[in-house]
Amino acid sequence: MSLACALLAVIACLGLWQVIARFILSQPSTWTEESMRRLLIWMVMLGTVVAFRRGALVSVDLMLRLSRGAWRRFVRTFITVASVAFLATLVWYGIDLVWRVRFQTFASLDLSMSWGYAALPVGAALAIVAVLAHHVDPLNEELENAH
Repeated sequence: MSLACALLAVIACLGLWQVIARFILSQPSTWTEESMRRLLIWMVMLGTVVAFRRGALVSVDLMLRLSRGAWRRFVRTFITVASVAFLATLVWYGIDLVWRVRFQTFASLDLSMSWGYAALPVGAALAIVAVLAHHVDPLNEELENAH
């Protein structure tokens, strides 16, 4: 979470610099917009990991609130399995995407596009760990306080 928050701070600073460079210095920065876009993708993927760990993503909250015993365990297991399957798909196709764009560079940066696209498989792989950790040790502050 700290890294995602730090990326948000960097994005805000880059946005401020872009405005200053364009409107005050009359020298538009060519690299800030592209950098902000890629950092935003990384920030979202890292934030998703935190959300999965805390159980804060949209799930079948109503079913969890109403269920007890074996049915509740089944619902939680189903949510975990569905989430892991989706994230594993993101990892698989994300790795393929990173491999395909490895020789392309960003328009305004002399940097491989793979660095930007790597957020998808890296974030999804970390999210799989977070989903499994949440299944073993649930942190449902939102669900418990919803009554």
